[in-house]
Amino acid sequence: MRALITNDDGIDSPGLHVLAAAALACGLDVVVAAPVSQASGTSASVAALGDSGRVVSTRRDVPGLDVEAYAVAAHPGLISLIACRGGFGGKPDVVLSGINLGANVGRAILHSGTVGAALTAHLSDVPSLAVSLDVGLDGPEPLWDKAGEVVRVVLPFLLDLPGAPVLSLNVPNVVDVQGLRWAELARFGAVQSRVDDVGDGEVELVHVYAEESLVPGTDTALLADGYATLTALRSVGRDVSSERALPAWPA
Repeated sequence: MRALITNDDGIDSPGLHVLAAAALACGLDVVVAAPVSQASGTSASVAALGDSGRVVSTRRDVPGLDVEAYAVAAHPGLISLIACRGGFGGKPDVVLSGINLGANVGRAILHSGTVGAALTAHLSDVPSLAVSLDVGLDGPEPLWDKAGEVVRVVLPFLLDLPGAPVLSLNVPNVVDVQGLRWAELARFGAVQSRVDDVGDGEVELVHVYAEESLVPGTDTALLADGYATLTALRSVGRDVSSERALPAWPA
C-alpha cells in the first residue's frame, strides 16, 4: 500500500520524518510531499504559493530514510488533493498528515492545515490520519518518537476500517502515555486566539491558553490526563437538521 506523508509545519519538520518512518515500519510504500515552508492555520486551502498558478516542487532528502520526497510550494490541502488526483507518483491508498507540533483539538481543528489535508483526502475516498503532538506554547522538548510509537499502533487499525475514514490522533507529550481513547471534540480547543487592537487600522492575534473548564470525555480533557485520543471526523456533507419548509417564492 502506498502512503502520502504531508504536514503543515514544512518539509524540514522532525515530526514529518518520524511519521514517514512509522509508515515504513508498518510496511507501507512511502512518498513524502510537504510544504516548502510553514503552512500552519491554512485549513483545507488549495492555494499554491506564488502567482503563476503552477505548483512547483523540488526533490529533497529525508534524513535517515530512503524515500521519495518533495518540497512543494503549496498548502497541505492542495498537496493532498494533487496526490489523490495521481500526482507525486500515483494516487495513495492512505494519506498521513503530521506529526504536528502542537495539539489539534476541539472544533478549532477547522483551521488546522494538518487536519485539512486529511479531510481533503476523504473527498477522493482515501482514508486518512492527522497526527498531532500536544506540545504547549511553552512546553518541553517534543517527544516525537513517542508519537511515532502511537502511530504504529493506530495505522493498522485505520487501514482495517471500512470506507474512507478520517481520524485525528493527538498524543500527549509525556513518556508514559496512559492509553488510547476515543474522544469528543471540545467546544473550541486548548489554545485560543485573542484579538488585540494596536491602532492605525491594525490588529494583532495573540495565542493564549483557553480558560474554560475541561469537559470529561473531550480530547482536551483526556490529553490532560495523559491519554492519546482518537476522534473520527466527518468531511463536508449535507446537514439536514436545520431544514424547514421554505418560503413560497416566487409568490
